[in-house]
Amino acid sequence: MRERLEDLKLQAAEKKVNAKAAFRSFEAFKNWVQVHDTALDQHGHPNGAGSRQWSNEDLDPTPPEKRTWRWYNYVIFYFALSFGNWTLGSTMIGIGLSWWQAILVIFISQLISSIAMMFNSRCASVYHIGYPVVGRSVFGMYASYYFVLVRALLAIIWYGVQLYSGSSLLANMLRAVFGHHYTDIPNHIPESVGITSAGMLAFFLFWCIHLPFTFLRPYQLRTFFIAKTIIMLPAVWGLFIFCMANTRGNIGLTHLDATTTAAGSNGWGWFFVYAINSGMGNTATLITNQPDIARWSRTKSGAMYSQLITNPIAVTLSASLGILSTAAINNKYDQALWNQWDLLDFILTQFWSSSTRFAVLLCAACWTVSILGTNIAANMIPFGSDSTMLFPKYITIPRGQFLVQLLGFAICPWKILTSASVFTTFLSGYGLFMASVVAIMICDYYFITKGNVFISHLYDGSSSNEHYYYTRGCNIQAIIAYLCGIALPFAGFVGTLGATVSVPAQDMGHLGWMLSFVTSFLVYWALCTVWPTKNQRLIKQMGLGREEMSYKQLVAADGTVIPETLEGHEDIHEAPAYVGMPEEKKVAVAEERSL
Repeated sequence: MRERLEDLKLQAAEKKVNAKAAFRSFEAFKNWVQVHDTALDQHGHPNGAGSRQWSNEDLDPTPPEKRTWRWYNYVIFYFALSFGNWTLGSTMIGIGLSWWQAILVIFISQLISSIAMMFNSRCASVYHIGYPVVGRSVFGMYASYYFVLVRALLAIIWYGVQLYSGSSLLANMLRAVFGHHYTDIPNHIPESVGITSAGMLAFFLFWCIHLPFTFLRPYQLRTFFIAKTIIMLPAVWGLFIFCMANTRGNIGLTHLDATTTAAGSNGWGWFFVYAINSGMGNTATLITNQPDIARWSRTKSGAMYSQLITNPIAVTLSASLGILSTAAINNKYDQALWNQWDLLDFILTQFWSSSTRFAVLLCAACWTVSILGTNIAANMIPFGSDSTMLFPKYITIPRGQFLVQLLGFAICPWKILTSASVFTTFLSGYGLFMASVVAIMICDYYFITKGNVFISHLYDGSSSNEHYYYTRGCNIQAIIAYLCGIALPFAGFVGTLGATVSVPAQDMGHLGWMLSFVTSFLVYWALCTVWPTKNQRLIKQMGLGREEMSYKQLVAADGTVIPETLEGHEDIHEAPAYVGMPEEKKVAVAEERSL
């Protein structure tokens, strides 16, 4: 332990010296911020050819010492993430469902989402690689940039939107503590901007709360998500109990009949499927982001089955409590409150007292932690992962997370939410585009390549990469399937933005995520069956079984994957990759093989 502390002190001192030296010249600064490549990138350029960097410590497979998440960590993580879905029920009520129909639809939609999340977790759980690197294996070394960039841009916007939502809860806290001293802060911001000086103060404070978390990688956040779960339970149940006690449980929702008020001429069947698809929009981002969470799993199945039941139950329970609580208050006081910050603000106004202020302060603080955790998991971590691939020479996951922290402020989310309703509708429907990506990833892993991934080739962008270079770095079959998947529901999606489209187009748009997923899955499977890629032909020629490459590829003690070229040699010392390997790495290889 003492030796470990001494090493940490030496590393800290070395970093301090390097930081001082970095500002002596531009070249020194460039070298200081540059993230060096790894053995995997050097394997991709065995002769030193090529200037593009394909790896860094966060793009490489997660080393054993960082695979710290066990199955119960994932149960806690998904429960914490899902139990804060207070307003999902109001969305279902808003489109015309009765309260019990809304609860049923939410459970079904979340069960479908959880099944997709389970399948999309497998590749990362087995090979310990994140979404950008999984994307390389499916879409190609260069085409994957598009799919990573699209997710990164949307993560920036959603990060800012969640920042603004959380700031509303922080405003509840400030009002509870300071009363009119906060609400009466003079406003010096033009009304057209969409935010007041008091609101900007709350936004800035919530932004500051995010800052320390930008320096942490996901494997370091286990304790935080455990704390979030513990904090959330009394807040949600406490608010529910208050609303029920104050209104005597009179929710006033029995008069709603979705079969007549919302289904319309298209019939209940179409409307029911549309409602399920609307519910899935709540987890469309999370489904896509699974590899970035599952890569930290200690086992191959820890991230898969843990959320299959946890997520549907937690979301349904949370949304149900939200429906009943807000409906009861709305019914008694003739209000239209559905989100928790407006509800807490109303409670302060209606029952202003020291005890009420203290209770609202605690409740709002717990909800603030909930939104903080959601923003970290759904937006900060994915953007950090994406940016490592877009700029591997300069960006690691912590640096990427700090970058999205800056960009989340720069996009002025209050402006988006107050003056761009069409744009927010677009954000809500973007799951349609990501459904095709998830479908192709799942189809390729389970049905086309049988779960065989050639790790070292994922860091080689040269044309000699026989597995993942595909056609000039692009998997044409995957791109065709992607375009087909978004084509069918696209007209209906455009209709939600204000364009006039036909009734059949509207119906296909209502199917959204599910139609896009099924279409891309079937098209990709059919194309690869009659027109397989080179990688798929090689796997067939090699006669590989299910996930066989996960056993053939070794991981050295330092966490670096040992190239497949070490395998297949009677004498490992004759393997080309072994000959050029550093001595300390050879020792690690010998230790791994002895196990």
